[in-house]
Amino acid sequence: MPCYRCGARQVDPDRGESPWKRGVRADRQVLICPACQSSVDWPAELDRCPVCSSVHLVRRLGEVECRDCGDVREPAGAPPAGAGSGVAPGAVPSPVPAADLGETPGLAEEVELALDRVLGKARRPARIG
Repeated sequence: MPCYRCGARQVDPDRGESPWKRGVRADRQVLICPACQSSVDWPAELDRCPVCSSVHLVRRLGEVECRDCGDVREPAGAPPAGAGSGVAPGAVPSPVPAADLGETPGLAEEVELALDRVLGKARRPARIG
């Protein structure tokens, strides 16, 4: 996932804590790169906990949790409890909405280059169909 402000991508992290920060913006999980953390007032752009006003939120599996006070809520755009989700019974819903799959230009090329580095150029192209 790239930085939501500048689009920079994380590289393999050094040992220890990552300098990248996580947050929730418009009920979606986002990452903030170190450069954007130092150049703008990025916490002002993030969602806040309705209980304690903290920006230390995480989004996962259809809920938003505050890391400071522990409050858990449904995202604002979530369907009401008991409403149909559009997912067949027994099926596992995709963690990424279908509309989001094509939003990251260059991702396919980055993956291709990474695979070439790791597996070598002799790898066979995948057959579709």
